[in-house]
Order: sequence, then structure tokens, then C-alpha cells
Amino acid sequence: MNALKVEFHNTEGQKLVGRLELPVDRHPHNFALFAHCFTCNKNLIAVKNISRALTSNGFGVLRFDFTGLGESEGDFADTNFSGNVADLVAAADFLKENYKAPTLLIGHSLGGAAVIFAAAEINSAKAIATIGAPSNPIHVKHLLKSGIDEINETGKATINLSGRDFTIKKQFLEDLETKSLPETAKALRKPLLIMHSPQDDTVGIKNAEQIYHAAHHPKSFVSLDGADHLLFDKKDSIYVGEVISGWAKRYLDIQEKVDANLKTKHQVAASLDAADGFTTQMKVGNHYMLADEPISYGGNDFGPSPYELVSAGLSACTAMTIQMYAKRKDWPVENVEVHTSYSRDHAQDCGNCEADGAKIDTFEREIKLTGDLDDKQKQRIMQIADKCPVHKTLHSETQIINTLVEQHD
Repeated sequence: MNALKVEFHNTEGQKLVGRLELPVDRHPHNFALFAHCFTCNKNLIAVKNISRALTSNGFGVLRFDFTGLGESEGDFADTNFSGNVADLVAAADFLKENYKAPTLLIGHSLGGAAVIFAAAEINSAKAIATIGAPSNPIHVKHLLKSGIDEINETGKATINLSGRDFTIKKQFLEDLETKSLPETAKALRKPLLIMHSPQDDTVGIKNAEQIYHAAHHPKSFVSLDGADHLLFDKKDSIYVGEVISGWAKRYLDIQEKVDANLKTKHQVAASLDAADGFTTQMKVGNHYMLADEPISYGGNDFGPSPYELVSAGLSACTAMTIQMYAKRKDWPVENVEVHTSYSRDHAQDCGNCEADGAKIDTFEREIKLTGDLDDKQKQRIMQIADKCPVHKTLHSETQIINTLVEQHD
């Protein structure tokens, strides 16, 4: 994944800061704009996981901090819901002017309500997805109940939300009271995906029902059973990203743009940001996937490890070679299963097994053949397995030629 820090300005001239994530070694087929939850920021782990799932499926994703939050300029106390909507429109204009106008809008919690309102002003938006969104922005008042009386009496109050103090002014509440999301959703007339957890104790599931009934078709609902409001379990946020990606492709133009200058001469490309641990975006031939390390090694286990990928290549090549040979011989091989694992073990003919250098790279391969084969045929097939190209490569002397590619702005 190629993550770029971007900056643009809101209608008040204040600088907003975001991260634009692009898929590795390809042009995004569409751009998505992400609105985070109330008092959250662009770096919430759930937002990052959802964005990663989308970029893995060819989307470019812009996630940014609303005015007064994260790295963006401005005083949160002077903001309101209408300002969040205006920030989304400014972000969409930035994408349109510098990359490509966003076709997919995604919003989490209050950000979900914001993208529905913003969709009316972002003409390029062809699909909208909400996650745990309130059916009316005024729902936020229950999060502020500890300071409502003070706000009404003095015009503002300092309220602790998720361990942080925020100053909330009366104008924020007054702005919320002017927004009717059901009416806006009814007038939307764009594909809408509503995702919500029945166990959400911050924004109840009833909100999803109200949005769904207000909106016109095409509309979809996906239950996030067992998830919490902020999607703290990474499995939930990854699932959300994958579902949104699959759903949105039904309504978007997914034609890939081929660029000879962007496409490298190599068969495989890997991209890893400093903040992503071991989770690596991969372009393997014309296919896209993730590589990672297991949790026990400090990874997220979002994809196969490097040695699992090597083992996968050996297994696939072995199966293909056996089937190709069997077809040429007209032998009845109905199915081939090849199971491979990697380790470092002592060589079978180890003379001094205590020495550090006595261990060698070892691939253990088990082959299961289904078909009416005699012993002679099976023995020959096992010999053929050793002739698969990847097997030969692993046994041959190889060289790796490194070239440092200079980064040009």
C-alpha cells in the first residue's frame, strides 16, 4: 500500500490533514472518502483496517481528520455537524482536483450520518455505506448528557469522551437539531449499504432500521453480529472493509486503467508502510493479496507469511506438473493434493549435527493422489513431482540482483 500524507483546506481556510492510501502497483479503479466517528480521528485502528481492505481490492481511500481533531487545524469547540459535512465536500473537491472524484462514501457512527448529508452535495458519489450510524445526528446528545444542563445554562461545557476532554458549545447542539436524516435518506436515491451491530450499546440497532425504512432501493443491510460500536476486534473491521468493497463494485465502474509507466517489469510487487507492522500489500502477477507474519511473531496474521508463500508456490507447481504429466500419459489422476511446510532441520546425512551450520532449509511435501493408479504409476508420479520447475529452482544455484530505485516527487 502506498500511503501519502495530504493536506487541503476547509471553507474557513483551515488546513485539514489526511492519509491517501493507494493500492500497490496499480491505478485505483475508484476513490473512496471515509468519515470517522464523533471525536475520533483518521488513525482509529478500525478505520485503518477498513481502508486496507479496500485498497487490497483496488480502491484509493482518503481518510482525514475533521476540523479541530487529530492533525487538522481549528478548534473543535467551534465546530458542528454542518461543518463536518462541509469538510467532506472539501475533501471530495480535493480528490476531484488532484486525483479523481470519489464515487464511494463511507461513514462510521456520526460520520455515517455526515456522508448521507454530504452525498447530496457530492455529485460524483455513486454509492454510500454507513457503519453504526445514528438515524438522526441529535442522537449524539445522549453522549453529552453529563453536560447538557451546563451547556444550556452557560452556553458550553467540558465533557469527557473516551478519556479525553472536549468543549461542546450550545451551537453544536442547536445545529444537530436542524438535521433530519430520515428526510435526507429518503431523498438520497443512491445505493445505500447500512451495517450495524445488534449489540451496539452506543448507537442502538433501531437506528439502522429507521435509516433503512427511510431510504429508497437499492438499499442493503448487513448485521455486524457480535461487534462493538468502534469495531475494536480487527476481524470485524476487516470484514466491514471486505463487504463494502464487494457490495460497492456492483454499482461502480471497475475498469482497470493500464499505465505502462506505473506497471513494473516484475511479476511481484510488495509495499509496506512503517506503521503497518508486517502486514504487506502484494501484487502477485495480476492478482492482489496481503502477506503477513503470524501473531506469535508480532504480525496480524492478515495473510500468509513469506515462507508460506514460497511453500504455496512449491505446492501449486507440484500439483500442476503432476496433472500435466498424467494428462499426457492419459492416466486417471482425478485429483492431486500437495501439502508443504517449511522449517530448518538437520540434514539427513548430518555428520556433526551439533554445529550451527548443520541445519538446512527443509520443505516437507506430502502428495495425495486420487484415481485408479497402480504402484508403478504412483512411483513414476512421485519422480515427476521432483521435476516441477519450482522444485528445480529451490535446488539450483540462484542469484538475486538488487537495484535501488530512486524516489522522484
